[in-house]
Amino acid sequence: RGTLTEPGRESSFRSRTIEENREAFAAMRGGRYADGKAVLRAKIDMSSPNINMRDPVLYRVKHTSHHRAGDAWCIYPMYDFTHGISDAIEGVTHSLCTLEFEDHRPLYDWILDNISIDRHPQQIEFSRVEMLYTITSKRKLLRLVEEGIVDGWDDPRMPTLSAMRRRGYPPEAIREFCRRLGVSKAVNRVELSILEGVVRDVLGPLTRRVFAVLDPIRIVITNLPEDHAEEMECPFHPQRPELGTRRVPFHRELYIEREDFMEEAPKKYFRLKPGGAVRLRYAYIIDFQELVKDEAGNIVEIRCTYDPATRSGQDESGRKVKGTIHWVSARAARPATVRLYDRLFVKARPDADPEVPFTDHLNPESLVEVQAKVEPALLDLEAGESVQFERNGYFITDSKDHLAEQPVFNRTVTLRDSWSKIEAEQAQAEGRG
Repeated sequence: RGTLTEPGRESSFRSRTIEENREAFAAMRGGRYADGKAVLRAKIDMSSPNINMRDPVLYRVKHTSHHRAGDAWCIYPMYDFTHGISDAIEGVTHSLCTLEFEDHRPLYDWILDNISIDRHPQQIEFSRVEMLYTITSKRKLLRLVEEGIVDGWDDPRMPTLSAMRRRGYPPEAIREFCRRLGVSKAVNRVELSILEGVVRDVLGPLTRRVFAVLDPIRIVITNLPEDHAEEMECPFHPQRPELGTRRVPFHRELYIEREDFMEEAPKKYFRLKPGGAVRLRYAYIIDFQELVKDEAGNIVEIRCTYDPATRSGQDESGRKVKGTIHWVSARAARPATVRLYDRLFVKARPDADPEVPFTDHLNPESLVEVQAKVEPALLDLEAGESVQFERNGYFITDSKDHLAEQPVFNRTVTLRDSWSKIEAEQAQAEGRG
């Protein structure tokens, strides 16, 4: 085919007659040639400045089973040949392609000008959106699926629409994300945090808020009787009264997040600590009393007292504390499987270096599964319904595995961007900052 400065060399078969070419093509179709021994080429211009126009290959021999036709065919068309024809057959008016197809557009037009279909779609090229911390190559995504690195094409870590749906990305967020990006012919690298921010913007006003403790540690309120039972009136959304309320059981024994207690806390730690106090969301203020540990020194439970004059909504005590934490009743809470999904790769551009396999940059914590304790209201959710776990993030009931008696939740996105510092460091190292 020559080079950019030298014309190509004509094939010795280029002057064959139409009849000879038809006979040779029938032999290809009949299986008389082995793979790579014959091709069908278009006769265009071997001195064209565009190498794609130098008698490009249209059909090649490939003895392999087709997923629909089986072994009935042993010749297959090239993409450049079928691209324009398929668009014309399907009534496409504008074929939107990425920039690498720009040099192929003359061939696209030539083929459409030389067939009998009376339609000529227009090919237009734009830059590809390169999402950082993920990959969009179908070949590489297929490898992730075939090697069992992910759980299929709809694994919530994958950049596919089915995966985004299962993870809980609303369609409105994806459309808004695309609108914000716009269309460009320049290199378009996008931080994943932009998409996550749009998802938060859309879900924030819409989703109900509930209590779920992902890493539970037991609290015992010692100045309550063991049979104490009470219910707290909790809104589903503080700014959306039309979403209603639910009643959350409150008993002597509760669960809080393990990270909401620190035995040796720094000065500005405003959650529960020895000698400290904290408000239970929509409930009471509790005061630390003592720790109970096992023989290995692990915390078994935290004993506290509650201040009955500080019930939320009825508090006239004037007492103030700086920290508020969520909780669930140990007696009423239900177990749930919670899948904490994160970015699939730890490197912003995992396939940028051809010398290093992109699988070397997999994030070992892209999926962490925990056994959580959730409030009873969560058992009423149907598969595919989104909620906010207060102080933990947005979650959706898994469309495949969720059952009322065995709930499974997928994390859609955290409440804040926890990757901004990592992205800034990587951008500086890669010269993007």
